[in-house]
Amino acid sequence: MPGDVEKGARRTAVSVGGLALLLLSFQTLGIIYSDIGTSPLYVLNGIWSSSGPAPSKEDVIGGLSAIVWSLTLVPLLKYVLICLHFGTYEGEGGTFALFQGLYPPVAFETAPTRDSLAPSMHSNSSIKAPKSLKWPLLIWALFGTSLTMADGIFTAAVSVTSAVGGIAVAKPEVEKHIVPISIAFLLLLFLSQPFGTARLSFLFAPLTSIWLALIAITGIVNITKFPGIFRAFDPSRAILFFVRTGDYDMLAGVLLAVTGCEALFANLGQFNMLSIQLSFSVVVYPALILAYLGQGSRLIVDGPDVIGNVFYSTIPGAHDGPLFWIVYVFAILATLVASQAMITAVFSLVQQLVNMKSLPPIRMIHTSEKIQGQVYIPAVNWILMIAVIVIVAAFTDAQQLTNAYGFAVATVMFTTTCLVSIQTRYVKHLPIVCGVAFFLFFGFIDGLFWGASLKKIPKGAWVPLMIGGILWILMTFWNWAKGLEDKFDGVHRRRLTRFIVSSEATIQLPDVSESERIEEKSSTDDDMVEKPADSDATLYCMVPALTEAGVEEKRPLGRLSVLAVFHRLAHEKGVPYSFINFIRQWPALPRFAIFLSVNVLPVAHVTLEDRYVVEKVEISGCYGASYYLGFRDDFDVQVPEIIKHICDLETRTNPEGAPELIRQLNLLASTSTHVVPHYQLISRRLEAGWFSPVVNWVRRVLIEDVYGRLRVMFPETVNWLASAEEIINVGINARV
Repeated sequence: MPGDVEKGARRTAVSVGGLALLLLSFQTLGIIYSDIGTSPLYVLNGIWSSSGPAPSKEDVIGGLSAIVWSLTLVPLLKYVLICLHFGTYEGEGGTFALFQGLYPPVAFETAPTRDSLAPSMHSNSSIKAPKSLKWPLLIWALFGTSLTMADGIFTAAVSVTSAVGGIAVAKPEVEKHIVPISIAFLLLLFLSQPFGTARLSFLFAPLTSIWLALIAITGIVNITKFPGIFRAFDPSRAILFFVRTGDYDMLAGVLLAVTGCEALFANLGQFNMLSIQLSFSVVVYPALILAYLGQGSRLIVDGPDVIGNVFYSTIPGAHDGPLFWIVYVFAILATLVASQAMITAVFSLVQQLVNMKSLPPIRMIHTSEKIQGQVYIPAVNWILMIAVIVIVAAFTDAQQLTNAYGFAVATVMFTTTCLVSIQTRYVKHLPIVCGVAFFLFFGFIDGLFWGASLKKIPKGAWVPLMIGGILWILMTFWNWAKGLEDKFDGVHRRRLTRFIVSSEATIQLPDVSESERIEEKSSTDDDMVEKPADSDATLYCMVPALTEAGVEEKRPLGRLSVLAVFHRLAHEKGVPYSFINFIRQWPALPRFAIFLSVNVLPVAHVTLEDRYVVEKVEISGCYGASYYLGFRDDFDVQVPEIIKHICDLETRTNPEGAPELIRQLNLLASTSTHVVPHYQLISRRLEAGWFSPVVNWVRRVLIEDVYGRLRVMFPETVNWLASAEEIINVGINARV
């Protein structure tokens, strides 16, 4: 078959060893660690304000101990050594992968090729995640996801501003120009997004590796000033630090040291577990520890002289010397890489949310022919650019920026802890005590960080909370409204043999009641079986009669010389409601009708071999087709691929009539037409006692006014390759 690939080509988690593993580990440096790797630029000043007094020796050792053990317990122990084992069979990680692992879509359960797509999702165990937790966990996951997107704004603002701000150490007279210079760098970054990152991405790993080497070397040199800083490895120093100072707010500054740790898990699918474990444990973790210990040593020795900008003031040598400017240049480059990585992550996240129907369809442009998933979203790019520039201009003080930064990180960390704890029981099938222990230990740590960041809300953290809240409301609302639309489509579908009959069929066929339609969802779809078709038989469509008898009358159907693709709701059996309305408006059946359902599976990518499944329908020229794609795959329905599958099916099942049918198919292939429903949702009246008027008014506004207008602004066909002339929208009034 043309779409076939070799048996071993099915995508699984990347498995490499030797030099290939070392190369893959090197590549992770530029993609995964650019955010957490640039944290030394601002962490210590996030704990001790640049405008305040220098801390005492014991306070510095205690603060450094908190940083060292935060890096050890959260990125190293929690993410690298534990969470990476919770990736899917394909090696995917992140919040969405965890949620989809707990609650796979129905499409996954019905996919004929599901065992080859993600065997790890299946288990003989009867233990399943309770349905009662699905919506609460979905809402919680969406909240964490929305804050991750808000975090993308502050990652670029904080890192670039902190890097550029170092120039004031060598050139104090330029300090007033830090904000304009930062905005200029950010403008160049966002304006370059339409060109894609394929040509520049090969520089990311070398740049980040040089940056990590520089901060490690400067850290070693600075440690020689006060070797006693190694006492920070004693965890009791961190505890005594907070007991002695009583300043819980300082933990929000410590949190800045672990920003970016979620990327270790979320980017698992681009690399593999071993490469991330190797690169972080051997390169990133030691470099960060040395950098922080070096800064702490200089802060103890030269406190008042370096507190103004701890990172740049502790660079060995003269403040205007060669090493200073080398570090300065690479700091800016490293922060731009970190910003680029976060922007790309937001693009990828929006693509996943659109695929999972958690965001309105937004136009996407794919910038690479070879690298799957490299996507550019114009609307998101310009919104991010405006938001970042406004944030940089509004928060002119770096201390204010760091106050606002970190809340989103703590929320996503806690979200991951919750989902992993639940997965230990329902996906990994480990004893419940394992999930409880994981939640209590890491939930306590995440809760400490979260509480500290909550106290920063009046000091600037309300901004990412507000942005994330708006996104969360939008995503939750779209899930709800889109679910009502999909439910209507599923309930009102009809079996093809009850709607279209041949000349020998019975004239009077009862309509299917709503209860029967719902019951049919669990039954076998008799329409999607291979039966001999009589292409010469006269076909009729059954429509409601206007007589008092209440029976259906049949009208003769012509055959149009077109190939039409009717898009139907995934997971549902029968023909879509748009097909029924199409036939009623134009009483003619296309010569070839393909009933296509799009199924997004809880895996990142689906191979071409598994992407299309085609079945014959009883009516001649009609076929059922399923299109399977992963939540990171591009929506790209290829009608020629479906036709190839149809031709292969006909050749096997109808060898005598196949040549003529294939000839007609090929003639009409270039003029295929997509038929999609255009719903006009109408809110039905609900009974809610005394609150009925208010409930129904709010419901009507949300469904008819808000969702109805958004539905027009963001049509589902926005990312289709087909032109507008190849798409027919069939209007449907849906009372939901």
